Amino acid sequence: MFNAFPLMIIPFVLYNLAMLGLMGSGGLPALKNDVVVLSMISGAIWSMSLGDLFIVLALCVLFFEILKATRNGGGSLANHMLSMLVFIAFLVEFLLVQDAATQVFFILMTITLIDVIGGFAVSVRSAGRDVSIGL
Repeated sequence: MFNAFPLMIIPFVLYNLAMLGLMGSGGLPALKNDVVVLSMISGAIWSMSLGDLFIVLALCVLFFEILKATRNGGGSLANHMLSMLVFIAFLVEFLLVQDAATQVFFILMTITLIDVIGGFAVSVRSAGRDVSIGL
């Protein structure tokens, strides 16, 4: 069951919660609020906004999605189909919802596209290695 669940839906849901104002205060402007601010040894101030945190989360999720794609078997095909549906949801929302037309959402959508293409490529490549011909 877990193998068929597309993890890229997590950043999608989190972004939509932030867009609706259910995460923090102020709705979409909350994406620009700093969640981490650190003073570096060099004296510089490093900060990470909520939108940047979503991108980092999506990249971590992409790593686990690619790992899941290396396994062949139950749920693999369902995962690919559901990942494609998540990408389509990203694309439709990006094109039709005004608050989704941001750089953060576009980067999340691109990460999801890489997940779909990479998942298919890794699965096809690893499935080719599993074929054995008995002589």
